[in-house]
Amino acid sequence: MSDAQSGRDESGFEPRIVAFFCTWCTYTAADLAGTSRMTYAPNVRVVRLMCSGRLDPQFILAAFRQGADGVLIGGCHPGDCHYQEGNYKALRRITLLKNMLRSLGIEEERVRLEWISASEGDKVQRVTNEMVEEIRRLGPLNLAPLPTPPGTEETAPAAAGAAS
Repeated sequence: MSDAQSGRDESGFEPRIVAFFCTWCTYTAADLAGTSRMTYAPNVRVVRLMCSGRLDPQFILAAFRQGADGVLIGGCHPGDCHYQEGNYKALRRITLLKNMLRSLGIEEERVRLEWISASEGDKVQRVTNEMVEEIRRLGPLNLAPLPTPPGTEETAPAAAGAAS
């Protein structure tokens, strides 16, 4: 298997990508890609959603906090949403999230929104491979530990113990 197919570069860095796919279009296209024996990097983990518009940006941030280097969101083409306007809602949310990430010093390229219909298995393959290459170029996302809010210094160690 080539390095492109394994998701690994010369330094051993394997980008970890979480993909949130709409069940009606992009997830079905990913299924088509699989049944058509199209290959893409194995380090993309797919989460099936009812609609891209149901994806709360907090889940994207949680994916980053839990070790993802990039997040790919796939939804129906505009005008084809099973829930009429879910993809427009997703577009607005992701645009705002990218602005917030930029202000936090996180490259906005780590989040990608794509419209992929159920018949576009080849596009799922292409987009996921492009995403892996883009994240490989950016390198690992090394999030700094969250700062302790002022006035909570004494309780921070206890809270950390409770979370583990």
